[in-house]
Amino acid sequence: MRVNLLAYTEDADRICAAAGKSCYSASSASSLLEGTDEEQAERILAKIVGMGHHSVIEHASFTFSVEGASRALTHQLVRHRIASYSQQSQRYVSLNDPDFVTPPSIAADPALKARYKDLMEGIWKAYRELAESVPKEDARYILPNASTTNITVTMNARELRHFFSLRCCNRAQWEIREMADRMLELCKDASPVIFKDAGAPCVRGPCPEGELTCGEPKG
Repeated sequence: MRVNLLAYTEDADRICAAAGKSCYSASSASSLLEGTDEEQAERILAKIVGMGHHSVIEHASFTFSVEGASRALTHQLVRHRIASYSQQSQRYVSLNDPDFVTPPSIAADPALKARYKDLMEGIWKAYRELAESVPKEDARYILPNASTTNITVTMNARELRHFFSLRCCNRAQWEIREMADRMLELCKDASPVIFKDAGAPCVRGPCPEGELTCGEPKG
């Protein structure tokens, strides 16, 4: 799987800080932005977001390209509703060559891995045969959740922090957790203040999972 940050709000930390500060000032965000440096932005956002006013970080958005993820992953991903998605179509794209994700638990066992590979190749053989007689949109019905896909994802910073709190958790499914961890690294590079304490809930305090906790809090 490959995860790339295609575009994001430049200077997001300062912009969101200025927007937040403008709620308590007679001055506009544009004038406040000029006098806000990174240190001030961190202090302002820590106070405002710490009070629970998360709407100010909705002014920053981030667009990712995710390539080679499974359909199982994207079925989970699109449940995050405050986002925009553009996904490779199985109706119009010919998927003639077997391209699928193998879970680590299967890859670790040579016998299971070989059986899994044979099964996938059999599915794609049937897909190609069907696609010669019926539309691709009908042939695709036999393709598995393991099929790879490409998807473009745009979220604002508030939704991303919520997404990271759920999907960076050790109890999240392995593939979407891997994607979320990579996205978080990119976000921290782009906006270190907004995403300073982003990630699984145990980054910020006690685990909310109770008895279901993984028992391995993040460092």
